[in-house]
Amino acid sequence: MEKAARLKSRISTKEMILCSLFAALIAIGAFIKVPVPYVPFTMQLMFTTLAGILLGSRLGAVSAGLYVAIGLIGLPVFTKGGGIGYIFQPSFGYLLGFIAGAYITGKIIERYEKPGFVQIVGASLAGLCAVYLAGVPYLYMISNFIMDNPMGAKAVLTYGLVVFLPGDITTCIICGFLGTRLVPIIRKERRSWK
Repeated sequence: MEKAARLKSRISTKEMILCSLFAALIAIGAFIKVPVPYVPFTMQLMFTTLAGILLGSRLGAVSAGLYVAIGLIGLPVFTKGGGIGYIFQPSFGYLLGFIAGAYITGKIIERYEKPGFVQIVGASLAGLCAVYLAGVPYLYMISNFIMDNPMGAKAVLTYGLVVFLPGDITTCIICGFLGTRLVPIIRKERRSWK
């Protein structure tokens, strides 16, 4: 019994390390950015999507959630700093969407024993939809009701969705290529932990 408890503890330690690693990668991705009005284009989507693909739904969402929590307690890991006041930034909805996106991507990937390129890209695009479903309405609400910068629905869709679609779809395709190579390796390694 004691040996089983130690083994379980060791596994959760490795999982915590993986979650921390992806939270750090997401933070790094926040600073690899292309300035766009209202919401900058960053590499965060790639790392949150890979967290869902490689770690699965639960750990992928934990990684993205850990990143958001670290930023909200005050560490400057978001594109414009950190702190609890960041919830009033127009881009905060996308951060919440990253958590949901990582979870959904991971949940879809978990259905396949050996996910291929098409399944991984499909899962990544489903996660991307979750990011937009959280981010775009949040952008609209913050811009129109909190900030003194009202935006119409057309402007929100342009600057919160359309501008990002080509880059985000390309990111999902890149994640598809990376996932087909890395998922078998990660799964094999995680099975050896048990």
